[in-house]
Amino acid sequence: MFEANAYLLKDGQEQLLMESVDVVEPEEDGTWRLVGIFGDQKTVKGRIKGMNLVNHKILFEPQTE
Repeated sequence: MFEANAYLLKDGQEQLLMESVDVVEPEEDGTWRLVGIFGDQKTVKGRIKGMNLVNHKILFEPQTE
């Protein structure tokens, strides 16, 4: 299995957004659509800070404007 867990970096802490993410797609409004292995979906506003696929981790940080 190659799915990863998505986390949001907030106040220096990693908060779990979604487990078993299979698809990460950018949306036109600057958000990201996350799709899980069972079809569940979540949207996150921010930017990708890093990805570690060996550890199955996608890290987002809030977007500051």
